[in-house]
Amino acid sequence: MSSSAPQATPSSQAPRVSGAGPQAFADRHIGPRGAEFDRLLNEVGVASLEELADRAIPAAIRQEGELDLPPALDEAEVLAELRRIAGRNDPGTPMIGQGFYGTVTPAAISRNLLESPAWYTAYTPYQPEISQGRLELLLTFQTMVQDLTGLPIANASLLDEASAVAEAALLMSRANRKAKNGVILVDQDLFPQSLAVLPGRARAVGMDLRILDLTGGLPEIQEPIAGVIVQQSGSSGRLHDWAPLVSEAHERNAMVTVVADLLALTLVAAPGDLGADIAVGTSQRFGVPLFAGGPHAAFIAVSEGLQRSMPGRLVGVSHDDAGRPAYRLALQTREQHIRREKATSNICTAQALLAEAAACYAAYHGPEGLTAIAERVHGYARALAEALSAGNVELVSEQIFDTVVARVPGRADEILAAAAERGIDLRRVDDDHVGISTDERTTAAEVAAVVESFGLEAHDIVPVAVRLPEPLRRASGFLTHENFHAYRSETRMMRWLRRLADRDLALDRTMIPLGSCTMKLNSAVEMAAITWPEFADVHPYSPLERMRGWQHLVTDLEDRLAEITGYAKVSVQPNAGSQGELAGLLAIRRWHISRGDDQRDMCLIPASAHGTNAASAVLAGLRVRVVKTAEDGTIDSEDLDRAIAENEGRVAAIMITYPSTHGVFEAEVRDVCETVHAAGGQVYVDGANLNAMVGLARPGRFGGDVSHLNLHKTFCIPHGGGGPGVGPVAVAEHLVPFLPGDPLEGDPGRPSASTGDGGGAVLSDAAAAGQGLPVSSTRWGSAGVLPISWAYLALMGGEGLTAASSVALLNANYLAKRLGEHFPVLYSGENGLVAHECILDLRKLTARSGITVTDVSKRLIDYGFHAPTESFPVSGTLMVEPTESEDLDELDRFVHAMISIRAEIEDVAAGRVEAERSVLRRAPHTAAVLAADTWDRPYTRELAAFPLPSLRVDKYFPPVGRIDGAHGDRNFVCSCPPPEAFAEAGGDAEATTATTEEDPTR
Repeated sequence: MSSSAPQATPSSQAPRVSGAGPQAFADRHIGPRGAEFDRLLNEVGVASLEELADRAIPAAIRQEGELDLPPALDEAEVLAELRRIAGRNDPGTPMIGQGFYGTVTPAAISRNLLESPAWYTAYTPYQPEISQGRLELLLTFQTMVQDLTGLPIANASLLDEASAVAEAALLMSRANRKAKNGVILVDQDLFPQSLAVLPGRARAVGMDLRILDLTGGLPEIQEPIAGVIVQQSGSSGRLHDWAPLVSEAHERNAMVTVVADLLALTLVAAPGDLGADIAVGTSQRFGVPLFAGGPHAAFIAVSEGLQRSMPGRLVGVSHDDAGRPAYRLALQTREQHIRREKATSNICTAQALLAEAAACYAAYHGPEGLTAIAERVHGYARALAEALSAGNVELVSEQIFDTVVARVPGRADEILAAAAERGIDLRRVDDDHVGISTDERTTAAEVAAVVESFGLEAHDIVPVAVRLPEPLRRASGFLTHENFHAYRSETRMMRWLRRLADRDLALDRTMIPLGSCTMKLNSAVEMAAITWPEFADVHPYSPLERMRGWQHLVTDLEDRLAEITGYAKVSVQPNAGSQGELAGLLAIRRWHISRGDDQRDMCLIPASAHGTNAASAVLAGLRVRVVKTAEDGTIDSEDLDRAIAENEGRVAAIMITYPSTHGVFEAEVRDVCETVHAAGGQVYVDGANLNAMVGLARPGRFGGDVSHLNLHKTFCIPHGGGGPGVGPVAVAEHLVPFLPGDPLEGDPGRPSASTGDGGGAVLSDAAAAGQGLPVSSTRWGSAGVLPISWAYLALMGGEGLTAASSVALLNANYLAKRLGEHFPVLYSGENGLVAHECILDLRKLTARSGITVTDVSKRLIDYGFHAPTESFPVSGTLMVEPTESEDLDELDRFVHAMISIRAEIEDVAAGRVEAERSVLRRAPHTAAVLAADTWDRPYTRELAAFPLPSLRVDKYFPPVGRIDGAHGDRNFVCSCPPPEAFAEAGGDAEATTATTEEDPTR
């Protein structure tokens, strides 16, 4: 047994939680146990966690008193309370549609992917050699979207459909060089939530957006048209042949975006076949539950030449150092952390886990299965339409896929009430129109009940055969790749997912010590409730009386987060941290405008800030001035004063990350806040690092006006390989009116109907100020994962949360002390302590040896670790964050690996080993390389595979060697290739990759 093994008797230095005992949840969430605390505290040089917090956190911001939260519950009590809350929901039978539909999640996918920690605890695949499994599924998602949309390039998902529509508008506006920044025309039949989100995003960047009826063609206007947005099956349910409009738009140098339904595209003409340049939509109905609005993976697909302008992430194909095809994130120079204020989107992660689920759904059913589901959905919609027509009910459109909209002058509420009595919810379009949508779960009895709700007699209901005119019918094939045919049995699906998971390193195998990304425990009890039908099967637009449980949970969660942060109110609508940033900055911008300060458009951003900060500021209509960083890593006060003086009367806000991205609590943070406030600006405190402050300091009390929080970091929603995320926005009292509005209530700045003259006037920011703009499709964003954070807060209680923050500081300082003599720690606070993360400086070592941070990251794979964050925020460094969930054994395992690597670097620096032929430069080492008949490397196989004796047990072997990223960008491929590509490279014939073709935009 190692000297650091947990002891049976808890140490007096262990964190104390009321009621703490063997079953206290905080005791299970926090990694160090018993006597481990003595060693940790002694190494750091403090007597207690309280002393550590007092020394690390400036006294001026240190929280006084305890968090006023309900007492902690144990696991059984939390599950019982969640059952009670869920029981207040009544999902009923939603036939509301409007972009959200009932679907059946195959148990093989739910159990082996959505509920598997091997998948949901994975990080974004920035280290591709240890992410080949999730990258293959994301590539499968891209291929699925490309095939169904008929467009050659798709990304690895977006956040939701409404924001995807907004991203498409921004893309056309900047990418159409023949009509750059021209008018964007939007058909008024888009879903209402898209028409609510889109105008606010457009106004923020000065886009000329006009919403009008485009069914008769484009209006005669003088201004150049940059883009047109239409929906194949929109609010009216009408299927319209948009091919003539697409041709007309192209003749006038306009680009065209088609909002499409993936299931409908098995029957309906693909956007690419219509000539569209872009297609967007959601993959929700591909096996992803309603989740009261999310998380659901949206998509965007584009024509050739637009790949370097499209938002989000692309998975591409390159090869490793042995020539074996390998997956990676492609075109990473588009990452917003790199482009900052020049970024074209602020999306950093998306909905990876849900995209993977949708890809599995397509693979499980295959093209024939998906087509059969679509035919059944369409058949019931046609049966309903015919029954209503036979009863003399007028329909808005005869050409439909899944949605019937009936004209019922003055009777809408009567019909909705009659349907509700039968347990069915329909869509109230207005006083005179009712919408009904069928889905995968619709039955004949439900269709009959709807017919009876109209006061008609329902005869035998059977699905009607597909009846679509030729111009609307799909003619092209789809989903021809083997992945959509090989895994149709549950046995093969189960083994495929297991095989892919085994190729990856996730939190279920090892610590992921990523600075600024907080990979902590996502406990099983926290995850338990999200798939309960009472939560998962609720439609986001159901009547509120059916959502009492959701209302209670959201309100309670928002109240707890407000108490933790010290702000007046919180909104959980933003469905990613990037969207929380945007919502907060929009609130600041619109608050200034409401006061007549239209000129305040400058956002000050320290050089050390997260890259999405600058991108979000630009998308909120703000200009960016970068504030320098002083030598000690703090904000340069002189440059801050200079920036304010240069922009007198124009400063809208400063965005600061606290603790800073340099891993320290800056003592002058209150001074910075007061300086900006004195200049008339607002203070945005990026909450990405809040996990170091919960219970110890409140941003809303030391000067912050706005913060976004990352529930997928601090509050235990798992990263899921790059999503889902939730980025609630918290604000001070004066900004409460500017929190995100309910998309069901529309955008306050958008006219309710087109003017009909092609003008489609949009109100100015000033006219619309005073109300919050929606930033996602639903009032609670990705509600489906909120029970995770609620459970975490309920399980931990105030004392447990405070203890977690304190132990996060303890673990980080322990690593800083243990590794500091081998790798200098770049920044520390006034008392020589770091916050929850530390930056290891390798620049001098690199200068001596030629070994880079990338070499160290790849070598860590051989030691069974995911690498820390590379070269952010300082090039040539590694940012390490252990989190409070890691115990002493795991911390020491990482320390031993890093010390061993340091010795390997010294061998190179001393000239004993050539850098290019070193074990570091040739890392990581695959089993195939190690077992090859020939070995021509100057180090032993033993050193390559087992540099430490402990690695002889449970050794992880990466599936590929070091990947050539530059080759993948020069020869860009983003779809699944035939499996023989692997066979030709000597690999696994069951894996997939892609053949390469030269990228035409290079």
